[in-house]
Amino acid sequence: MIHNTYNTNVLFFFALMTLTLSACSESSNSSDQSVPAYDEAESVEHSTVGEAGNYAMKFTPEQQAIREAKWAEEGVRMVELSNGYRVFTKTFGDDPDVCILTLHGGPAATHEYLLSVAYDLPVQSGFEVVMYDQLGSFFSDQPTEDIWNIDRWVEEVEEVRTALGYDASNFFLLGNSWGGILAMEYALKYQENLKGLIVCNMVTSIPEYAAYNKEVLRPQMRPGLLDTLDAYEAAGDFQNEEYVALVEKEFYNKHICRLDTWPNEVVESFGRLNYPLYDLMQGPSEFKVGGRLIDWDITSRLGEISVPTLMVGATHDTMDPDAMKKQSELVQNGQFLLCPNGSHLCMWDDRETFMAGVTQFINSVTP
Repeated sequence: MIHNTYNTNVLFFFALMTLTLSACSESSNSSDQSVPAYDEAESVEHSTVGEAGNYAMKFTPEQQAIREAKWAEEGVRMVELSNGYRVFTKTFGDDPDVCILTLHGGPAATHEYLLSVAYDLPVQSGFEVVMYDQLGSFFSDQPTEDIWNIDRWVEEVEEVRTALGYDASNFFLLGNSWGGILAMEYALKYQENLKGLIVCNMVTSIPEYAAYNKEVLRPQMRPGLLDTLDAYEAAGDFQNEEYVALVEKEFYNKHICRLDTWPNEVVESFGRLNYPLYDLMQGPSEFKVGGRLIDWDITSRLGEISVPTLMVGATHDTMDPDAMKKQSELVQNGQFLLCPNGSHLCMWDDRETFMAGVTQFINSVTP
């Protein structure tokens, strides 16, 4: 269990995830550590949401120093997009035949929580893996205009692919959570550029995700706990110590990451979340699920995806693993991987199963 005080952005991120459960009820190689104590110097500032659609992060000198140090690391390339903004990429390994571009979740988390993929696959399987912060995330540029929609993000991924020089002979796209949404949307438009698609911990329907939370996950909580959480949420008292302790024990540690202590990479990624942008897309309040994604559903279009596709589910995930399996049957050339000990971050808490399954899939479609 995580005992330390939450970084404000981590608290917001997971409070919103927990509130998603509440809203569903009312509407349709690094060392590990516990979440660190809140540090004013490390907290991310944001511009005022709503002013001309401005969801840009503002950085303290300490934060800017962190960004610049990251940009100077070996393997980093800042890709300039056609709109003039730059996005962060970092390449691990060197393999002309298998090149994996990762898409993090959020929207607006960072690549850091996916670093286990970059640590393991290049070493274990020889694959090339690219970490990538999408526009608006901590290590990439911060547009001040409101450009936030799925179509634009798809075009951003295509520009990154082009800049990296990948094509259908070697290009694999791996997305987790929101990154899975983006990966599937990319495949629907640009699958001729893909050799393989890997969708991790993301169903094809936000309404079905909401229903799974309402009908399966929330009822797993004991009634007394639900009453207590409802009371704190109704009062907006998300930083109450009892509330945080209950939610971390009953939800985060069961459905997000089941490790006793969370990897630094996960803690840092969620601590650097661009919360206003996440809020805009994923959902802003106790009573809303989805934000601009609220009605997103591409289930009926899965049959259009002909590229080899791996759907990765986990037994303890916030996403229904049975739905993930069904998705693998709805695409034209699908496979399914279940991580039986994993949750939403099964690349950490069922790491061996995840890496072996991804490797097996890639080898099965690579001559």
